[in-house]
Amino acid sequence: MELSNVLIAFGLTLFAGLSTGIGSLLALLTKKTNRTFLSVTLGFSAGVMIYVSMIEIFVKAQDALTGAMGAKPGSWLTVASFFGGMFLIALIDRFVPAGENPHETRVVEEMNPEHKHPHDHGKLMRMGLMSALAIAIHNFPEGIATFTAALRDPGLGIAIAVAVAIHNIPEGLAVAIPIYFATGSKKRAFGLSFLSGLAEPAGALIAYLILAPFMNDVIFGVLFAAVAGIMVYISLDELLPTAREYGQPHLSIYGLIGGMIVMAVSLLLFM
Repeated sequence: MELSNVLIAFGLTLFAGLSTGIGSLLALLTKKTNRTFLSVTLGFSAGVMIYVSMIEIFVKAQDALTGAMGAKPGSWLTVASFFGGMFLIALIDRFVPAGENPHETRVVEEMNPEHKHPHDHGKLMRMGLMSALAIAIHNFPEGIATFTAALRDPGLGIAIAVAVAIHNIPEGLAVAIPIYFATGSKKRAFGLSFLSGLAEPAGALIAYLILAPFMNDVIFGVLFAAVAGIMVYISLDELLPTAREYGQPHLSIYGLIGGMIVMAVSLLLFM
């Protein structure tokens, strides 16, 4: 692996992870939530992730595994790895120690004094910290996914990094809003939200350090198929439900279709 490709992949993963800070800045610096924009862009992100996972990443994983192992065992391992990625992210969701749902829809208007949350400060602080912890743990495999894709194909990595970055914006809101109300400190709310996104480049770095010495077609194929499963699960479990909550149901689907079209055309242009 060339150092330049590694640096590009790590940079894209860092960009995707730190976009949680964009969500917290929206909460701290703006007065109104653009629900239509969030609904469409989250749907768009889901469309990019689903299309690229099923059409590009899964196929590349299968090509690598069948080339290394033969058609039948390679195909079986591809499918097993794909659903294994789904199982991994579902397991993380199941056991993350969150007192509140970190993917609960938040809006900027909650930051206004007249909308001050009735819960006590201790509960709000716990909500914010648990949301930050849950998001950090959840971002870890997302970091591996973004990094792995970018390492294999920088163009593909850019598309995934942008989709993951959009996905992280509402997560920044989920961390910043309760922490701001608990502490009254915009600086602390932004800082914790920003730090939760560092789990993505951390995941990328650890994956690289552990896997780089052993990387071959089989390991790459298993990892890439798992990445496809992770991204499809995230799209169906988080992105689309959140997009629907922010806006009218049709908006998220329009965004989804738009994301698929953009991803399809970009893949055709760079064939």
